[in-house]
Amino acid sequence: QVQLVESGGGLVQAGGSLRLSCVASGRTFSSYVMGWFRQAPGKEREFVARITWSGGRTYYADSVKGRFTISRENAENTVYLQMNSLKPEDTAVYYCAASPTGGSDNRLYDYWGQGTQVTVSA
Repeated sequence: QVQLVESGGGLVQAGGSLRLSCVASGRTFSSYVMGWFRQAPGKEREFVARITWSGGRTYYADSVKGRFTISRENAENTVYLQMNSLKPEDTAVYYCAASPTGGSDNRLYDYWGQGTQVTVSA
């Protein structure tokens, strides 16, 4: 069982930066692929980024590639999402999730945080 708690969301102007954090409870954090997803009002939840258990491989949605960076610190049971050059279209609730297998499909993720709101003003 893994419990996830996100933090770091907020209101920022376009072009600004935010760093999201997700702290996991449970002794098996390091065995999970960790992902970030987001959901804007009226839209489906979409994949943003994921990182393998070792942190050796990362994957990004085309819409955030080059602007967002996912990282993890297994010793601290924490995964991060550094978001730079933010755009109004990045506005959404951002969710942290854990999967035993990984992938971009949210159905592959067994555990989810409660979400943190990111709002980017024009």
